[in-house]
Parts: sequence; C-alpha cells; structure tokens
Amino acid sequence: MANIKLPAAKVDELKEVCKRFDNDGGELINVLHAAQEMFGYLPAEVQELVANELNVSVAHVYGVVTFYSFFSMIPKGEHPISICMGTACYVRGAEKVLDEFKRHLSVKVGETTPDGKFSISCLRCVGACGLAPVVTVGEKVYGRVSAEDVKGILEEYK
Repeated sequence: MANIKLPAAKVDELKEVCKRFDNDGGELINVLHAAQEMFGYLPAEVQELVANELNVSVAHVYGVVTFYSFFSMIPKGEHPISICMGTACYVRGAEKVLDEFKRHLSVKVGETTPDGKFSISCLRCVGACGLAPVVTVGEKVYGRVSAEDVKGILEEYK
C-alpha cells in the first residue's frame, strides 16, 4: 500500500480530537469514529497517528479497525451502496441485486468506482426484513429491490 501524505491541517485537527478525549486509549473507538468522519476512511497513516497520540500500539488500533465493520480502510464512494445479505434478503434475491450493481458499476464488493462516485459493500441486516431485499445508498433505504430496479436507483445519483 502506498503511503499517503496527510494534510497538516487535518493532522492538527485529529490531534485536537485526541486531546478532547484526554489522549486516553480507552477512548479509541470514539477517536476512530471522529477520524473516519474527518478523512472518510482510516488509512494506515491515520491509524499510526491515533496510536501515537493515544499511546497504544498500531496493532491494537488495526485490530479495532478491522474488527468493527463500521470502520473502513479504503475510501468509500460519494454514494456508498450497501446490499443486505441477511437471511431474509438473501433468500429473496439479494445476490442477484448485488450482481447487477457489480455489473453496472464494474467494481467488486469493497471497491470504489474510478470516478469516486460509488462504492459497494454488503452488510448483514438493516432490520427491515419485511422489505427484503434491502439496499441502502448513503442514508436512503430501498426496499423490495429487484435486479431490474438497479439501473433506476443508480440513475438517481448520476
């Protein structure tokens, strides 16, 4: 993975966030939430900075980042698409819906389109099983989605 250069202003801002949490390693998850909000994702450089500021190991930070599915080490698209793969959604055709998104966007799960507009991920359950299969684009929830609906959903964000 190539090293990225973090903007000095963002580095200072992240250090301030750490200070607000008293540079306490017990506040790691709160600091990581703030960092991801700030950068959009948690690259290695951000994880190293957080580890140094909170006086915890980089391995510990990495462990937390990789354990919780909310955190991402790759940039998400401007319109992150999540397809629910929970049981209700899966048995009602979520896999076909996912395949259609991958086909239209020419990316795999976990990837972002070259223009940075869309990224695709899967999740386990959004708690809307009666609307299965469910897709979210950002904060917007789409229910009873079929493969035929995918093109129209994408058109809303072009």
